[in-house]
Amino acid sequence: MQSDLTTLPNGLRIISASRPGTESVSLGIWINTGSAREEEEINGLSHFLEHMVFKGTPTRTSFQIDAEIEDAGGQTNAYTSREITSFYAKMLKDDAELALDVLADIVLNASFPDEEVVKERDVVIQEIKQTIDTPDDIIFDYLQQQAYTGQPLGRPILGSIEKVSGFTADDLRKYRKRFYVAENICVCAVGNIEHEKFVDMVKKRFSNLPQHLDSEFPTQKYVGGYYAEQRDIKQAHVLIGFEGVSYHDDDYYPAAVLSAILGGGSTSRLFQEIREKRGLVYTVYSFINAHRSSGLMGIYAGTTREELQELIPVVTAEINKIRTAPVLPEELKRAKVQFKASMLMGLESSSTTSEIYARQMLVFGRIIPTEEMTAKIDAITAEDITKIANRIFASKPVYTLVGDIDGHPDYDELRRLLEQR
Repeated sequence: MQSDLTTLPNGLRIISASRPGTESVSLGIWINTGSAREEEEINGLSHFLEHMVFKGTPTRTSFQIDAEIEDAGGQTNAYTSREITSFYAKMLKDDAELALDVLADIVLNASFPDEEVVKERDVVIQEIKQTIDTPDDIIFDYLQQQAYTGQPLGRPILGSIEKVSGFTADDLRKYRKRFYVAENICVCAVGNIEHEKFVDMVKKRFSNLPQHLDSEFPTQKYVGGYYAEQRDIKQAHVLIGFEGVSYHDDDYYPAAVLSAILGGGSTSRLFQEIREKRGLVYTVYSFINAHRSSGLMGIYAGTTREELQELIPVVTAEINKIRTAPVLPEELKRAKVQFKASMLMGLESSSTTSEIYARQMLVFGRIIPTEEMTAKIDAITAEDITKIANRIFASKPVYTLVGDIDGHPDYDELRRLLEQR
């Protein structure tokens, strides 16, 4: 699909991809910042700001922000990740400018009333408590903390109760001034919209935005580690992770295919061996988390205390097997097809496409052609999988457990099992 790019004099980038046969437009504002850009004392502020922009501007109340979108039959939302903050909407084609006007207003002009700051602090604190009380959520925060100890990537996106309790309207204004600048922003639309008209809409609202960005993403270094937390619940939640690859790594695509072969679906090795053959778990899967300067590959399983002693040796045996024996042609083909299909089917959604294009522009500085991505996937060989498996699984593991884990194999035992090849 053809996309168009315009860069304003202040550095802000505008992307659109026209789909004339549709009745809607997905559009949004993506900002190159998140918890990975926060100093420790402001951890959680990116996410708190994402909440607070919806609490009113000089020209719109919180209710009016929602009502203007919903009265037109549209939808709007936002999210904060470790490296991206996004505000986005989906509207009928004739209301695209209305959506952009609302989003631009909240992003650039949110007023952060003190009384709303106090209320929203309580809301976010409840969100943090909910995450802490949800073992299969909090375990991923523990994984990041151990993988990137003492670094921004190791801190939770939501922040801590202590930090959030102290956030003020002034903190929000300083953060917005620092990071919500033109060269740090991409505005993207996909759907029934003409590029030049969209550029004019964006210019009207963003052309006076300051350009300067005063900091880069800090370089993050994977370190690995171990954390176990006994809880009085029925399940044992387990994560085993390793140093993965960054977005920019030549091995990014082989790593993704490796993850698909190992634990990417019901035909994957882990699922077949651990669930179908042995019945040790209900859920098991692998994943990759890529960042700008580092990455993580992990395996999650939910089991019981009784099955934990058998589960860990079986997982490590599958890891060791994929390091030493070439993957079968049929499973390599299946994983590559799954990867391509997921990517291509995702691009059929205007919302997903706008997200992909904006993230690519912020991370790589360009839209990566679909043909380029599929060619890289097609070129992956069994030897590439063995090579990346040995690179990833030779790293110091990160091992986190939460739940009914009494008597679990400890960190030294995990490392011993990983050396049995």
